[in-house]
Amino acid sequence: MRKKKLIHILLPALICLLLIVSGCGNTGANPSSSDSDPQVQGTDSTTTGSSSGDHDSLSIMLDWYPNAVHSFIYAAQENGYFADQGLDVDIQMPADTNDALKLVAAGKVDLALSYQPQILLARGEGIPVRSISAVVRHPLVHLLTETDGNVNSPKDLEGLTVGYSSVPLYEAMVRTMISQDGGDPDRMNLVDVGFDLIPSLASGQADAIMGGFINHEQLILEKEGHPVKSINPVDYGVPDYYELVLTASVEGIEAKKDQLTRFVKAIQEGQNYVTEHPEEALNILLAHENETSPLDREIETKSLDILLPLMTEEGILFGWQEPSSWENVRKWLVQRELVPDSVQSEDAFINLQEK
Repeated sequence: MRKKKLIHILLPALICLLLIVSGCGNTGANPSSSDSDPQVQGTDSTTTGSSSGDHDSLSIMLDWYPNAVHSFIYAAQENGYFADQGLDVDIQMPADTNDALKLVAAGKVDLALSYQPQILLARGEGIPVRSISAVVRHPLVHLLTETDGNVNSPKDLEGLTVGYSSVPLYEAMVRTMISQDGGDPDRMNLVDVGFDLIPSLASGQADAIMGGFINHEQLILEKEGHPVKSINPVDYGVPDYYELVLTASVEGIEAKKDQLTRFVKAIQEGQNYVTEHPEEALNILLAHENETSPLDREIETKSLDILLPLMTEEGILFGWQEPSSWENVRKWLVQRELVPDSVQSEDAFINLQEK
């Protein structure tokens, strides 16, 4: 997971570009920060192309470099669960965290890991994507503040500085939290610190940060000698959203529904393996770490301990999506004027298996 992992609200120009290139029958990706196409790094593939022998090929782009939250994917690959479903899966890492959703919408990859609010934001811009599986069922982004600081609840942020990572969604979250706690969000000093969430809190530049993850930034801060406490946004008016979801394009779902259903079955087996054999699953993950982003075993072990109870719930099939969750998040985003009311929650997701 990355500090600036939610992409900005996509511009209408992206929509126009996607429509133009799709009309030509040869889709392309919109550049994320330059005039060149989004790039792929760290490809860890079994094959590429549309098929290989008796197997169908699918590609998936991660939301960031391989880390503990992706263990179920690598377990499914390493243990042959994809192969058992007749699939060859190409696992790709984005060169920029803004790329994954753009590439799946443009038909450059079959699947991408993204975030429940972002799917609704994208659909508000006319981007034809849908979630097919809930991966992390609860928020990982919490309000983080020093353990011995002056912030005990969100209303204490009045008159203090809050650093956030450039994402309008995070501003909406912290403002909702302060209001719900009886404070005035206009009295906080909100500062865009970009990628510098950790140093801004560690140095005292910010009294709290919004956009940090309890399974990443919090663990790093604690390891560096800066103990922090986390305040769950769900306790203060933010809907209990799916932090990570598996996404495909509307066209891709129609064209490859059978293959995608088999993919979901394989990752369910992968998650079962991770749950039952966390140490072995972590070893598999570490064997696939990207050389540009080496993993810290201690951090990833603690991260997986945090993640597992947030990814699986007793009596609920891994990946299952509740319509009520999508509707609650949609309503909140509409209230915060982040998406138009015309966006319908039922269009933003699909369950490929029976409950």
